[in-house]
Amino acid sequence: MMPSWFAMAIIQSLASPPYLVQMPGLESRCIATITVCLSHSLIKVVIVIGASASAVDISRDIASVAKEVHIADRSAPTSTCEQQPEYDNMWLHSMIDHAQGDGTVVFQDGSSIKADVIMHCTGYYLYDFPFLGDDSTITVDDNCVDPLYKHVFPIEVAPDLSFIGVPWKVIPFPLFELQSKWVAGILSGRIKLPSKDEMMEDVKAIYSRLETRGWPKRYTHNFSGGYQFEYDDWLAEQCGHPPIEEWRKLMYAANAKNKAARPERYRDEWDDDGLVALANEDFKKYF
Repeated sequence: MMPSWFAMAIIQSLASPPYLVQMPGLESRCIATITVCLSHSLIKVVIVIGASASAVDISRDIASVAKEVHIADRSAPTSTCEQQPEYDNMWLHSMIDHAQGDGTVVFQDGSSIKADVIMHCTGYYLYDFPFLGDDSTITVDDNCVDPLYKHVFPIEVAPDLSFIGVPWKVIPFPLFELQSKWVAGILSGRIKLPSKDEMMEDVKAIYSRLETRGWPKRYTHNFSGGYQFEYDDWLAEQCGHPPIEEWRKLMYAANAKNKAARPERYRDEWDDDGLVALANEDFKKYF
């Protein structure tokens, strides 16, 4: 006998399966999706596709042993071909247009590089729910789960189905904890959801903000730019939970500023010891 249940929460992983760029010629090339081993005796020309956190870290590590590193960034203007500060062997390019059979990669500006290794640092297909079937109440298109009220509840079946962990570019654990508490509060009847019409209006407002910013659809659940703390504090208020600590918000901003100023040393050097002291003082409440 199947167990009975009245609600289901789907906990989203943001690390599977890997996303590989599809473009002419790449399908026949040797591709590394996670790491590439480069020895000093076999120096290579490496093309890194992607320009987010992992791509930045990996390209800098590779540059210490590779002959050349070329970063292909889909957000860069077509004419981009820039040598990177503090490096004489690393360049930022526009996105790849196509690859040729001999390993030559042609960028959107028409320039080309013959590569030994092409590395995809392009993240993952963030959202894939085949177990929901074809008649589910949400659609996934261009990494947008639609329609989700507050990035959690599919409107037609709320609160019976919910998603925890959909937002990205966030400090994950505080946000996901607050989402979980909010869902639990709603399922218990302690917190009430708005009407379906009101929830749909909220979803439409999200899409309107995306359009105003000029962001593509795939950024629907991208919380960069400080929105995550506004969202966290809204969840906290709904749950009767204290808001995110101010020192945590300031530390997040200080780290971003430090990373931009010291891309090679930000993990070892910082200027926010005062915030660390505030965090340590705050932690004393729990020990």
